[in-house]
Amino acid sequence: GHTTGPSLNNDKLYKFAYSAEVHVDRVKASLQKSAGYRISSGVDVNLLWRNPDNDDDQLIKITIKDVQVENVNERPAAKNIFKGKSTEKILGKEYLKALQRPIVLELVRGKVKTFYSYQDEPAFTQNIKRGLASLFQLQLHSGSTREVDVSGKCNTTYHVRQDQVTKIKDLDSCEIAKEGFTSHNPILDISKKATSATTYVLEDSFIKSIKAEENYAFLLNFRRKTGAKIVSKQRLELKSVEAGPGLIAGKQVAGVIKTLDSSYVAMPLEAEPVKSECKKCPSLSEHWKSIREHMHPEKLSKAEAAKSFLSFIKNIRKATKEEILQVIRSENKELLPQVVDAVTSAQTPESLEAMLEFLDFKDASTFVLQERFLYACGFASHPSEMLLKSLTDKFKGDIANEEIRETLVIVMGALIRKLCDRGGCKLPFVVEAKRLILNRLEKAKKDDNVRMYLLALKNALLPEAIPLLLKYAESEEGHISNLAATTLQRYDPSFLTKEVKETMNRIYHQNRKVHEKTVRTTAAAIILNSNPSYMEVKNILLSIGELPMEMNKYMLSMIQDIIHFEMPSSKTIRKVLKDMRAHNYDRFSKMGSSSAYSGYMTRGPDVSSTYSLDILYSGSGILRRSNLNIHIFDRNAELHASQVVIEAQGLESIIAATPDEGEENLDSFAGMSAILFDVQLRPVTFFEGYGDLMSKMLSATGDPMNVVKGLILLTDYSQEIQLQAGPMASAEFLGGLAIDISGGMEFSLWYRESKTNVKNRVAVFLAGNTEVDSFFIKTGMETTLEVETALDFISTVQFSQYPFLVCMQMDRIESPFRSHVTKYEGLPSGRRYTARRGKAVMLAGNEYPLHQENSNMCRRVFGAKSDSAGGWF
Repeated sequence: GHTTGPSLNNDKLYKFAYSAEVHVDRVKASLQKSAGYRISSGVDVNLLWRNPDNDDDQLIKITIKDVQVENVNERPAAKNIFKGKSTEKILGKEYLKALQRPIVLELVRGKVKTFYSYQDEPAFTQNIKRGLASLFQLQLHSGSTREVDVSGKCNTTYHVRQDQVTKIKDLDSCEIAKEGFTSHNPILDISKKATSATTYVLEDSFIKSIKAEENYAFLLNFRRKTGAKIVSKQRLELKSVEAGPGLIAGKQVAGVIKTLDSSYVAMPLEAEPVKSECKKCPSLSEHWKSIREHMHPEKLSKAEAAKSFLSFIKNIRKATKEEILQVIRSENKELLPQVVDAVTSAQTPESLEAMLEFLDFKDASTFVLQERFLYACGFASHPSEMLLKSLTDKFKGDIANEEIRETLVIVMGALIRKLCDRGGCKLPFVVEAKRLILNRLEKAKKDDNVRMYLLALKNALLPEAIPLLLKYAESEEGHISNLAATTLQRYDPSFLTKEVKETMNRIYHQNRKVHEKTVRTTAAAIILNSNPSYMEVKNILLSIGELPMEMNKYMLSMIQDIIHFEMPSSKTIRKVLKDMRAHNYDRFSKMGSSSAYSGYMTRGPDVSSTYSLDILYSGSGILRRSNLNIHIFDRNAELHASQVVIEAQGLESIIAATPDEGEENLDSFAGMSAILFDVQLRPVTFFEGYGDLMSKMLSATGDPMNVVKGLILLTDYSQEIQLQAGPMASAEFLGGLAIDISGGMEFSLWYRESKTNVKNRVAVFLAGNTEVDSFFIKTGMETTLEVETALDFISTVQFSQYPFLVCMQMDRIESPFRSHVTKYEGLPSGRRYTARRGKAVMLAGNEYPLHQENSNMCRRVFGAKSDSAGGWF
């Protein structure tokens, strides 16, 4: 009768040669030098039974024999880890015996209906047999279907041409139990591409040969040169057909199986998970002792610190709560903050429980550790709903330190946003945390409380918070209105409704009340960044010339920057300027020292980064706000890598100058606020109030204040991969950052100058390991990248004359960049083959040009130093 699947002849034994091999290498490399291994064997196949009522229902027996394990590439004897070892020695007696016990398949119309094997076999050998069994599944007509094989349930497409069949499996569609996670921001993450194709050649209605190939490629999004691939190949070739055993008589499959061997059990064809045990792994505390010396605070801008941090996280992820607490409780206070960074970044239920048990928020003395824990939560690469719930519970309880209370709610905001970005906005604990922040903001009376909830919203960016933010931006004073406005500035322009733009226009043009320059300039920036209309642009341009002195210069500079950097609104601005030609000159030739400027830091094939720096002064030459931003972006995503804002107000009294209009009543204040990797941190105050200012000025050492110090997990990617040949593979990429940012402000009344200094010292370490872990061999490739760099930003202002002189310098030091690739094959006995390649380059330092006007001023500032040592005021 006609069959729609392959059909075997009765009383025949089909003898095949089989091989399954895996390769691991760099993505672009040819496979000649890859790491890996090959299992080859004979495979005997014969027909056991054919359904008397349906020719297309057959039972076939498959037996693996003469197993060999060998290198996947030719290796000289000294580098061959299998040399002199028999297969039995490599696999072990038990495993080899299990591998050679036959399996039975029931094929119905070419598809595997049931897979029969023995129950008490190791998962590894069972999966190798499943990989072989899956090759026998095919259909003889073209079309797409969803079918189950060793890879799980997958979308599969068949193309049939005479005696050739191609089977394409869409690996991204496969449903199978496996663990893994990805990083929060796509720029820091890994892209995976996976393909699978199998080609069958048929002869005499059965299989003559099969070639299957499966490819997985992993690429680092921010540097696509870095990555890895796993290739798995299977081959089955018919060698001969001989006389074989006869058929077993019977009506039903069950009876036939019983007759054959009553120990056979029907099992799923999809692979079962295999966990490899680590035999000689150090305990968590042993591992910590070996890396401890690299984790001292003064070493936190070294690549070795970031590297140790990553290896520690990998081990914490395997540890119990007790093991983690043992390390924490045995450490001194100098190293504990780094332990807290790592334990919190591990993000396992055990590590979170250990932290919550160790930290007591009712105790103000462990302030530093509480803060490090909270920031590490804010930077979490794949936060869970449980983490947010734990923090919400803590927030409702007693907290000894007010700053910790503030940091806690700010971090809750960051977690809400990360969970919402992953489609978790409606999860019960996310809803509860959102409600808590919004309700408490509406009821808040004290400025400090208002500020705290606004900062939380600056992270959460909830669309439903916009009406509240508008209210605070327009009707409040100083800090609060400024914070509400900068929060609105962080929203995607698509959320900024007509109402938002109307409010921003009222604030900028002061239609209802007088506003401070800082809020007005933020309002203008929001208008110009969210697709402004012709009239909005025209009104802003007409206002230039009527503004207070320094604000004039600032707005002018902002408009020029939009045009020069070709930002989205530049077309509209050019059009308005063309129509306004008549009254331009006077309006646009204002004196002053404020400025806004954007430029590229790096432009690469994969990612680019930009910096923008804007500085606003008061009319008397005192800094009001300096804002330095660094953004990283690729074709599809953007990351706000950092923002450092230094704000000052009410400092005119120091130099006996007159405050600007509308700013007569502002308290003396200076402070710094930072955003790091899209997370707004708790702002730091340099001084508040005139008394505090004077005491700090007179004792000013100019020592910078530490703003951020610690270790951050940036790239966090881990995927398990079930290969169709049977083995399990995994890809794991971790990227860590060791960071030290400090900032300070100093005055010299003698030289009548002030200096603001922000130092960013960072080290990045990335470690990728792509591995095929079969119980008898581990083979794979490790990739590492490391770079250490420092970015210094200094602004010097001399206010002995007007317009005062301002010099801004932004320098990046020369930085070493190293990359290594190590391929390896290793046996449990410790016998190992490795091939390592590395390269190191120096990335040249750079003095960023900022803009021409600035360069001219710097020459004057540093030229004027020598002759300005006049009297005291």
